Parts: sequence; structure tokens; C-alpha cells
Amino acid sequence: MRVLGIDPGLTRCGIGVIEGLPGSPLKLISVGVIKTPSDNPLEQRLLQLEEEITNWVSKYQPDRIAVERVFSQHNVRTVMGTGQAAGIALLVAARAGIPVVMHTPSEVKAAVTGSGRANKVQVAEMVKRLLSLTEIPKPVDSTDALALAICHIWRGGGNSKIASALAAEKSRLAKLVRK
Repeated sequence: MRVLGIDPGLTRCGIGVIEGLPGSPLKLISVGVIKTPSDNPLEQRLLQLEEEITNWVSKYQPDRIAVERVFSQHNVRTVMGTGQAAGIALLVAARAGIPVVMHTPSEVKAAVTGSGRANKVQVAEMVKRLLSLTEIPKPVDSTDALALAICHIWRGGGNSKIASALAAEKSRLAKLVRK
């Protein structure tokens, strides 16, 4: 499974692609940050995000896109920018026909480190280890995007298997009832 992780932000939007399956080694495909100048008009910044995320989707052809779920912060301006950037990521995914999953920061921390209360340094160190990297990707937005992708492969893959098993069991029971 190839997952594009997006840590939405208006000034810095982390983006990263990994491949792997639950229980198998993970492989880094690409990582980066999309930066938009804060002095540009909002609509131009959103357009730039849309164009660059679209380029990543076209280039790396992900099976899924994992986006950080926007949660309440004290700074309303930050939340607005994050929400707008997340909306652009969802739009690009929908246009490309790629399923989207959203994970909260604590889900991501728990999946990557084992603790939903891990700090950024702990998450970054685990991303480095899990992807067998020699150094932690910079800035932190890019590391967060990789953590989102890892979270989805590990959690999403397991959830898919459970859903498939439940569907098979439901089908088996339906056949028994008809007999």
C-alpha cells in the first residue's frame, strides 16, 4: 500500500509518501514541505497548495491519502489556515478518486510511539527508526506527514482486514439462514 501523508498548514504543509503493509518493513518514497508566502493573498496560497498536492498525487500515485484531522487550538487564525489546507487536500483526493482517511494527532502519536501523549521529538525519532533513515526529516511538518502515513498503514490496514473478515462472516451467516 502506498500512502501520501499530509500535515496540513497554510504556511508549511508537510507531505510524505511511504509504502508498506502492516507487519512489514516500511519504505520512504519521498518527503517534503509545501511552503506558501504569508504575504500572498489567501486565494493564491490555497491555489499553490492545490497545484503542489496535485503534482504529488500525479507523481506518486498513492492508494490512500492520510490527512491530520483539524482539532481545536487556542489560536483561531491557525485553526482556520489548517482547516483550509486540509480542505484543499480533501478536494485533491476526491478529484483524483483516492480514498481519504483522517487521523487525530493523538491517534498518530499512539500508532507511531505507543503513547498518544508523545512529544514531537519522540514522534520524529520513531519515524526515523521505522523508516530506517539516517536522520530525521526537517522541518517537523514533513516528519508529521510521514507519521500520518505510518499511522494509516498500521491502523488502516488492520481496520481493512477486520472489515473484510466481518463481511465474510456476515455472508456466511446469511447463507446458513437461507438453508
